[in-house]
Amino acid sequence: MFGADNLTAVNLDPKLLEILACPNCRSELRVDDAASELVCTGCGYAYPVRDDIPVLLIDEARKPDTGSASGASSS
Repeated sequence: MFGADNLTAVNLDPKLLEILACPNCRSELRVDDAASELVCTGCGYAYPVRDDIPVLLIDEARKPDTGSASGASSS
């Protein structure tokens, strides 16, 4: 159930993007307009952008998928 505001592009000042860094590993962030997120170029964490405000909290970040590469199963 996604609202129409989820379909808009991230609207952040380019100067702000230059100084923002990933709170997890301090790498640069890139904009993912389709998902309305800032994605870390280092660790891969994706931070949501809500109402043009980046939520740079590690607890709110979407972690990169690592389970498929491990080959371990819980069955």
